[in-house]
Amino acid sequence: MTRARVILADDHQLFAEGLKALLADEHEVVAIVGDGPSLLEAVRDLSPDVVVADVSMPELNGIECVRKLRESAPDVKVVLLTMHEEADLAAAAVRAGAAGYILKHGGATDVLDAVRRALEGEVMVSPSLAREVDALLAKRRLPTRELTPRQAEIVGLFAQGLLAKEVAGRLNLSRRTVEFHKYQAMERLGIESSAELIAYALKHGIGPV
Repeated sequence: MTRARVILADDHQLFAEGLKALLADEHEVVAIVGDGPSLLEAVRDLSPDVVVADVSMPELNGIECVRKLRESAPDVKVVLLTMHEEADLAAAAVRAGAAGYILKHGGATDVLDAVRRALEGEVMVSPSLAREVDALLAKRRLPTRELTPRQAEIVGLFAQGLLAKEVAGRLNLSRRTVEFHKYQAMERLGIESSAELIAYALKHGIGPV
């Protein structure tokens, strides 16, 4: 039986190595990378069947990678792992084309199940989020235009041309927190790319208070 080829993407090396050990019995892990651009390059060079990626990665996060891979490698299934338990972020990932959205603290079984189901053409969301995500996906996308003050602040700084690490430094936040607020804002606004978000912010004068 042919084993599926898997690429792992996580900037925490120890976690990635543990994930490799978990998957190795059933699948062939062909690469481990630590950031979004390296993931896109590895997919191009190694043609995996499945990618298992952290949502919060340097330079290009997991959801952005899903969107790019949907265009450049549409047959590759992407399972996202995360610490973020927000259903709206999970729904955004599924809308972007992710084959899975799995909480890191959910256990090994969820990860293995998500990879198996991705290979079978199914989509899996962690059980604790699944009902709420299903409800969100069932609704028509009617963007709400209200951002929290923190979301508006972060979006406005991106619109000024700052990178995620620069926004994090300016606000004394972690880069992961900045990316989380950014994608919550995108989900609220019904926006699917960073470029659209910046254009929207410039048009509507969104910025730090």
